[in-house]
Amino acid sequence: MRIIRLLLLGALLCAPVFPQDQWVVYEGRKGPGKGKHIVFVVGDQEYRCEESMPQLAKILAAHHGFRTTVLLPINRATGEIDPMTMDNIPGLELLAKADLMVIFTRFLELPDEQMRHIIDYTNSGKPIVGLRTATHAFNYRIRKDSPYARYSYNSKDPQGGWGRMVLGETWINHYGAHEKESTRGLIAEGMEKHPILRGVSGIWGPSDVYGITTLPGGAKPLVMGQVLSGMDPRDPPNPAKELVPVAWTRTFTGSSGKPARVFTTTMGHAGDLKNEGFRRMLVNACYWALGMESKIPARSKAGLVGTYAPNPIHMKKHKPGLKPADLGGLK
Repeated sequence: MRIIRLLLLGALLCAPVFPQDQWVVYEGRKGPGKGKHIVFVVGDQEYRCEESMPQLAKILAAHHGFRTTVLLPINRATGEIDPMTMDNIPGLELLAKADLMVIFTRFLELPDEQMRHIIDYTNSGKPIVGLRTATHAFNYRIRKDSPYARYSYNSKDPQGGWGRMVLGETWINHYGAHEKESTRGLIAEGMEKHPILRGVSGIWGPSDVYGITTLPGGAKPLVMGQVLSGMDPRDPPNPAKELVPVAWTRTFTGSSGKPARVFTTTMGHAGDLKNEGFRRMLVNACYWALGMESKIPARSKAGLVGTYAPNPIHMKKHKPGLKPADLGGLK
């Protein structure tokens, strides 16, 4: 029996790891999104996007019918989800057949064979939704000879790297005091009837307002961030800080010559996703990016799917030992 047990253990240890075990897929149920595929590119070390983006992917699949795939930072040695792994996101080749890319990354330095898929998608003319640290998505500190090092957040050509070039801004600063001043989202004047804001109200989140310089020509601010003097939605505004855009749209045209719809929000703390108004805006933004704004109802379904109890933000505060399979399916 001992020999049999050893043989079984050996078989388990030698069992192949299938590529699809390194990401998670939520098959869409009924809804307008049926037949559309949204691929999430996730890799931020601080704001727990490895928890918030699977939740958003579940919402889009369960309530709206989209097929959603979440690509995550995977520790090569353990196969675990590891936000501190900044050079490995398996499955990026799936972007080739995606209808929409949702990106929430921070300072990644991906190998060329992975980064190529992101840049190919970027130039394809297909839509992009970017959250929070996606403005400073990449930072090539070691492999400065990579052809993709030019997309680092502090690049001079293109100025501001991928974030500024595609989304409209790169990393500037914390305009609101980090973890001391939260954000109230106010609909920008004249944008009340924009389809992304249909049914959206009461936006608030524990994220602080990010600073920006000026948005590129053609960008349309949708939501202005009001810096609150504390971390409670009932706190008064900080009178010394003016409104700053925290959500906008623009068009980006890459090497294909095909214009892509782009939505960006600098909100994205895992706690922001607990706010129904913020979730609804993100859902509507995906519809709009895909050219499906006519199918956005008066009040999109934005209820949480299953349990959503993210770990606190900060480096190395992620839930240890999790693998993509542990994120589960739709309940």
